[in-house]
Amino acid sequence: MLRFFPAFTLILMIGPVCAGLIGTMLPAFGYLPALGGDGISIDPWRDLLRQPGLAISVRLSLVNGLVATLISFSLVMLFCAAWQGTRIFAVMQRLLSPILSVPHAAAAFGLAFLIAPSGWIVRAVAPFAGWDRPPDIVTLHDPMGIALIAGLVAKEIPFLLLMTLAALPQADADRTRQVVLTFGYGRVVGWLKAVLPRIYPQIRLPVLAVLAYSTSVVDVAMILGPTTPAPLAVRILGWLSDPDLSHRFLASAGAMLQLILVLMAIVIWRGGEKLAGFWGRVWAEGGMRGRRDGTLRRFAAGAAILSAGAVFLGLASLMVWSFAGYWSFPEFLPRSFSLRLWMREYDMLGAILWTTLVIAVLSVMVAIALVLGCLENETRRFQKPGQGAMLLIYLPLLMPQISFMFGLQVFFTGIGLERTLISVAIVHLIFVLPYVFLSLADPFRALDPRYGQTALCLGASPARVFWRVRLPLLTRAVLTACAVGLAVSVGQYLPTLLIGAGRFATVTTEAVALASGGDRRMIGIYGLLQMILPFAGFALALLIPAVVFRQRRGMADHNRV
Repeated sequence: MLRFFPAFTLILMIGPVCAGLIGTMLPAFGYLPALGGDGISIDPWRDLLRQPGLAISVRLSLVNGLVATLISFSLVMLFCAAWQGTRIFAVMQRLLSPILSVPHAAAAFGLAFLIAPSGWIVRAVAPFAGWDRPPDIVTLHDPMGIALIAGLVAKEIPFLLLMTLAALPQADADRTRQVVLTFGYGRVVGWLKAVLPRIYPQIRLPVLAVLAYSTSVVDVAMILGPTTPAPLAVRILGWLSDPDLSHRFLASAGAMLQLILVLMAIVIWRGGEKLAGFWGRVWAEGGMRGRRDGTLRRFAAGAAILSAGAVFLGLASLMVWSFAGYWSFPEFLPRSFSLRLWMREYDMLGAILWTTLVIAVLSVMVAIALVLGCLENETRRFQKPGQGAMLLIYLPLLMPQISFMFGLQVFFTGIGLERTLISVAIVHLIFVLPYVFLSLADPFRALDPRYGQTALCLGASPARVFWRVRLPLLTRAVLTACAVGLAVSVGQYLPTLLIGAGRFATVTTEAVALASGGDRRMIGIYGLLQMILPFAGFALALLIPAVVFRQRRGMADHNRV
């Protein structure tokens, strides 16, 4: 039974993606009998190319995705090079979990509240600038997408840093760094020349996942991105939501174009890798040791602190707005705080929270069961997944969601699961499972195999070893993976909206829906709930092992692997 888990898991992940792609590709070429498309045609593409501002939308999606990924990657590598093995590095590691748990939409709203013309930053400056009303400056929805890039960078830095931290031990980074330092290299230059080439192959897929997401993001683009015109993915969502059903053909063609854009971005990035590899070898052989790197190190620390600080200040702004009473410009804080809106929305919030948690718990529990089954099978067979299997695991993260969601909606309709809670949970599972695997794989593989071998020698069956030895030792790791999966599920906007056809309101769909209304107090409430749910998950992941193992400190220590 256990040997079927890897194949079943891959089918469950890849099958819906492939079905969704087929279901989107056919209408893109005019074939959708339910809407009168009985033959193959390129008319949807003609309609797409006639859309005003299409070239600008394409440029925004492609350029902003590449720039956001490049900035995020560069800052993470520079920070690791400058501070690996130091106290600052350890502090940033401890900040990862709370930042990673924040959904993208919540972080975007927080940043919007900070940089808006009436936001906290302007309010802090207003007394010195003599402003008694918000200045007429464009900080949100700017035509170049600078605010969008900033929001993506602030959230993608923690993810890439986490992936890099997982790769460092496998590359023996500490020893390598010590060797290059003894040769007289500066900390930054030595790390970039010796450590980066060894870890980059291990983090390439996460980097490409960030690139795909940044190029095709919808919710963050709706909150921070340009509007006239919007990035391509946002416009596709508008066509899909149009009451005129004939726009589904146009949206499908746009979704295929979005997929092409992501593939173009990946090709461009891979070409950049080749150029960087060539010039990197020339630079590495040039002999420059870069001993005076104090400025670079301070810049790296400042960028990391600024990124983390922006997220935390943004979340604090959400909290303040959710309880704010009368708050006029340029006052830095409200004159009063009130629970009036919370009480007014109490019943609605309860229903939305329940729906959010049910979907999240269903998808996370299935993901945990599948991942544990795959890892246990790997342990018993002494066989790790190859690069091809890892690519398949990452495939849902490398594909733009908008490129297969409409097709998946058609597929679920065909099998009688349209607009059901089960279909929404299945789609959430597609995106939850890769993150659960990434969170749980390293702790599972790092567990000392002698525990299991000893139990087997004492007559325990392999199943009993798993349930009574491995799983208790991995309690903290499993709960942390559950918390990560919960955060991912809570943050899903597009899958919930399209697959659920608007029937299932979650804290994220409601928050993004409020973005166009401008009611900051309501946005603050839903944004705060987006933050609280993942935080609660991570808090429980820390609290439960501490309580369970309070009288078994030895097991608790091993549980931290």
